[in-house]
Amino acid sequence: MATNPGYRFVIADDHPLFRGALRQTLEGLFDGVEIAEAGSLEAVSKILEEGDDVDLVLLDLNMPGVRGFSGLMYLRAQFPAVPVVVVSANEDPGTIRRCMEFGAAGFVPKSLGTDTIRDALSTVMAGDVWTPADVDLSALPADETAKLVQRLSTLTPQQVRVLMMLSEGLLNKQIAYELGVSEATVKAHVSAILQKLGVESRTQAVIAASKIEAGQWQAVGA
Repeated sequence: MATNPGYRFVIADDHPLFRGALRQTLEGLFDGVEIAEAGSLEAVSKILEEGDDVDLVLLDLNMPGVRGFSGLMYLRAQFPAVPVVVVSANEDPGTIRRCMEFGAAGFVPKSLGTDTIRDALSTVMAGDVWTPADVDLSALPADETAKLVQRLSTLTPQQVRVLMMLSEGLLNKQIAYELGVSEATVKAHVSAILQKLGVESRTQAVIAASKIEAGQWQAVGA
């Protein structure tokens, strides 16, 4: 157990039982740790907006308000100083690689035992990156999707949110209402998204985003 680090963590997962188990692990690892829990991306954002003293976010890829890697993309863009460790039931090497490319500080499969999770989080809090030892990320070749990941990483937080809403089929008017901005602002965001992704239409932008999220947001359990 680390002695009196005074860390503040956020557990972002929509399954209360898993949040409770992870809380126990963290409390057993770090002395005097403060832990906040969130069941949606909106709740995570609210916690981070209310203070800049969060040391680590433990993020599930699948929560309300999140599609694929959009939650990780948004948090890294909106709160770049706060490290994010993805804790997921999806252990596909491609998924792990994408998370790291989007700026995750680590990837912890939910199937790991408590001791391994403790080692992983201790490694991250020491300033290093942690991924499962049996996953060889270097063996995965760069491809067109990797280039798309780089383009998506250039989106601003608001542009990420607009792209998420485009993927849900919302019209500009509906997006403007949800974000509390004008339709002209939404149109400007859409234009910027198209330019950054190198596509010509909002439909192409949605298709491009779906290429990296396929399988990441569908029926992935706790």
